[in-house]
Amino acid sequence: MDRLHIAFFGPVNSGKSSLINALAGQEVSLVSPIPGTTTDPVRKAIELPGLGPCVLIDTAGIDDESILGSERKRLTQNVIDSADIAVILGSGSKAISALEEQLRAASVSIVHYDGSVDSLLKRLAEVAPKEEEKFLTGSLVKPGDCVLLVMPQDSEAPKGRIILPQVQVLRELLDRGCNALCCTPESLRSALQKTTPDLVITDSQVFGKVNAAIPADMPLTSFSVLLAAAKGDIGIFIEGAAAIEGLGPDSRVLIAEACTHVPDNEDIGRVKIPALLRKRAGDGLQVEIAAGIDFPEDLAPFDLIIHCGACVATKTLVRSRTRKALLAGVPITNYGIALAKLQGILDRIAIP
Repeated sequence: MDRLHIAFFGPVNSGKSSLINALAGQEVSLVSPIPGTTTDPVRKAIELPGLGPCVLIDTAGIDDESILGSERKRLTQNVIDSADIAVILGSGSKAISALEEQLRAASVSIVHYDGSVDSLLKRLAEVAPKEEEKFLTGSLVKPGDCVLLVMPQDSEAPKGRIILPQVQVLRELLDRGCNALCCTPESLRSALQKTTPDLVITDSQVFGKVNAAIPADMPLTSFSVLLAAAKGDIGIFIEGAAAIEGLGPDSRVLIAEACTHVPDNEDIGRVKIPALLRKRAGDGLQVEIAAGIDFPEDLAPFDLIIHCGACVATKTLVRSRTRKALLAGVPITNYGIALAKLQGILDRIAIP
């Protein structure tokens, strides 16, 4: 389940940190009378009554005019891009009016704090997004189906556990009454000898290998494709992948990662996708990386944006970045769709 991201905004020393501490029942943010105590955004995962799993985000004062004020405002803007709900402390100032305009443009729900924590919790529950339950696998499966999950366990796989998208899909299949069988690419042929799956879901980086091993009429998709459909606009991502055909040695591509990690020589976004792009477009193709909350303000220089699966990001963040790309006239796609396109099998991929 995605956590609801609730961000707190207001002038310097307006009580944002104190309010978050009160909601959490512990000292999450440092509180002091010194202006500008909160610098970088502070995040706290928590369960709130009536809301469930949430992330509370403390931010620097929107009227911070200190030496580092402009940089703090930039970090606050990144919070706006990923917030589901904004709690505003204070009213009437030009800074708050400008903030509210930004929040409305980003389709973020706004709640003004009236001094009562109980009242705030009630109002948060009222404005929280109430989407119908949607499955990552959509209509691709039904109860009783056998689904084969192909999960590489290379050096990028975390030791002792499987990655979040695989966990989410596996749990969903069990909840939907499906029979899930897990294997690695190396044991795929052995698994196929034991069962004939109704659907194969794989890691996008081994699309080609898996596609070659299964019958042409067996439905195939990937964890990243499922996430692209759940968190973004899959149609826009498919359209964006067409831009790969026009890339050349002078092109510039942005790889956007929603998480922050230490890459190695098997990293999908920093090694494998750039290698495939350069093999197709030429060694001169430039690839730039934006990790975590970092995302360029000026997207115009790029010929294509390839976003990660966004397993740890909110729908708000993915859609905000998609909107920015469209406004800049830059095609955007995601890892799974791009890898299917690069390996010539996009038309064969099952889309939820």
